[in-house]
Amino acid sequence: MAAPPIPPLQHLADRTFSFFPPIVGIEHNEWIMRKATWSEILVSNCGGGYEIWIPRRYLGEVSRIEDPVLIVGLAPELEFRSGMLRPYHPRLIEMPTGPGAFGGESTIADEGAPPPVMGPRLEASDKRALKLIGIAVGVAVALYLLAVNYTRIGNVRQQTTFTMKDQSFQALTARDDHFAVISKLGNPGTVHSKTVGTIQYEAMGYPDRKYTVILMGRDLRELAYIGTVDERWHPVHYVDLRSGGSTDALLRTIEKF
Repeated sequence: MAAPPIPPLQHLADRTFSFFPPIVGIEHNEWIMRKATWSEILVSNCGGGYEIWIPRRYLGEVSRIEDPVLIVGLAPELEFRSGMLRPYHPRLIEMPTGPGAFGGESTIADEGAPPPVMGPRLEASDKRALKLIGIAVGVAVALYLLAVNYTRIGNVRQQTTFTMKDQSFQALTARDDHFAVISKLGNPGTVHSKTVGTIQYEAMGYPDRKYTVILMGRDLRELAYIGTVDERWHPVHYVDLRSGGSTDALLRTIEKF
């Protein structure tokens, strides 16, 4: 018989929450806990119908109730693939090795050809080695820059806020509700709402300013600001969570409505 949930997970029963960072391979990041044992918990995805056992050693801290949404930390980052849950390791590109790996000429001499002179052969070999080293270094630098740009994509997108004509949304905080947003930004051009499970979302659009303010809560009375997205629905502003991290990853899981 499964043991009842114990702290700090006892208040997750019958409540929806999100993992941070989200589980790679599962697009919808909204979960509910079904049962728990001393070593693992069973969670069910509210959007995709997945049910996954997660070892307790992978679970981190749980956000406070005051946060816009309940967040459960994961350490390390996890991946769901082929029906299995495992730690996520980004794939590395293996560089080709061996003679001719980069399109160089073969070092095998044609049959019947006269043996090459020792001096010129060593000189050609040295040039080819230097050429291969130069190509390898160039590829390594390109891969490094690609990896750095990938890990800093959030910062790059955040910097786009400085190119927008109106940056009034930067004054918004996690304590602001619907009326606080209107007080700071004025009346929105459009207002749309969406319900996902037990979570209520509200999108306050400002078309002339080319951004939309997103609020979230368990009901309309508890809606609070979690961030702002641009016309392409990319986050340009988000708030920090008291338990650590931010709402940036959560904003990226919300489909446009």
